[in-house]
Amino acid sequence: MLLSISTTHRPATDLGYLLSKHPDRLQTVDLAFGQAHVFYPQADSERCTAALLLDIDPVGLVRGRGDGSEGPLAQYVNDRPYVASSFLAVALARVFRSALAGTSRGREELAQTPIPLDAEIAVLRSRGGEASIRDAFEPLGYRVELEPLPLDARFPEWGASPYWRVKLSGCLRLQELLTHLYVLLPAIDGDKHYFVGDDEVEKLLAKAGTWLAAHPQREWITSRYLKRRRSLVRSALARLLDAEEDDIDSTEQAREAAEERIERPMSLNEQRLGAVLAVLRQSGARRVVDLGCGEGRLLAHLSQGTAVRPDPRRRRVAASARYCGRTPASGAAAAVAARAHHARAGRADLPRRTPRRVRRGLRDRGDRAPRSAAAAGVRAQRVRVRTTGTRRRDHAERGIQRTVRILAERPNAPL
Repeated sequence: MLLSISTTHRPATDLGYLLSKHPDRLQTVDLAFGQAHVFYPQADSERCTAALLLDIDPVGLVRGRGDGSEGPLAQYVNDRPYVASSFLAVALARVFRSALAGTSRGREELAQTPIPLDAEIAVLRSRGGEASIRDAFEPLGYRVELEPLPLDARFPEWGASPYWRVKLSGCLRLQELLTHLYVLLPAIDGDKHYFVGDDEVEKLLAKAGTWLAAHPQREWITSRYLKRRRSLVRSALARLLDAEEDDIDSTEQAREAAEERIERPMSLNEQRLGAVLAVLRQSGARRVVDLGCGEGRLLAHLSQGTAVRPDPRRRRVAASARYCGRTPASGAAAAVAARAHHARAGRADLPRRTPRRVRRGLRDRGDRAPRSAAAAGVRAQRVRVRTTGTRRRDHAERGIQRTVRILAERPNAPL
């Protein structure tokens, strides 16, 4: 199976950067069903062609199965190694992974730029004939050239075959071309070599979610890509239609908002700004200095209409306009800075000190406030009061309650 991608965008050798494959080397990638070889038949500044040759091992595909569901002969005699099918889609995702994701090291801007691209598929099976191929690719903007392939040129009585040589031409991003091939080639072929489950719906939406919803053949493509599994097809179509309705709603809201802005009557301030802008444009002024105390709307309108060169005296202008409480700016940044200044002027943030908690004892007693400590020397039990015969100032027994000051002043006073 052979697929070639060409471009005439100068320098054409940038195609190697987009595909992350060097034009001077033959590169081989091992796959579960064979090998994929990438080489460049032509690589110069005028035209560059990258070829992907898929070498499928038909015996390796059925070795170990032993089910015989398709018959012992059909397992070994089939067209899978020669036609563009789900095998080629898997090879594209594996070999051109970065290009399929829309990234390119060193050529990021080129990866997002539409360039003239040609894609040639050596053999594509289409049971729906020429109409199926054209209905799949032409709505996406491709110029499609088809050549029918006979079953056997020696036996014309066998009739036409369902195989076609296809050439696609268009001006688009390389990522778009690869995603179109990744989805449409298995859909046109109508068969897949692996089990189709819920993850195939995610793959379809990830690769074709941006363009399949608007495709006129989306039901047919979705059904063929998911091998006509009704539950998966309904789920995929429902999610595609929901995404399309969200896009339509956002577009309608934007259009209504634009119409409201047009129909809204102009205020006196807007009329004044329009008159000032008209005079400035007629005068041919190249520099504008706004010393007013407003929100910078004049400069914002000027920056939207024409390019405004910064004034080298901007620092002095900022110093002279500081008494108004604002710093001149241009564009949307002026309004943002003015609103931020008003907020700062109306509400100042004072530094606050977090109160420290008064803690007793150890630090691992939790966050609850501690209870007040009992007075030192006070017993929790009842105090036993009794007299002392010596009436000394100090006494060793702790069970006696007395007033030391009274005894010191009046030793003969009764307790």
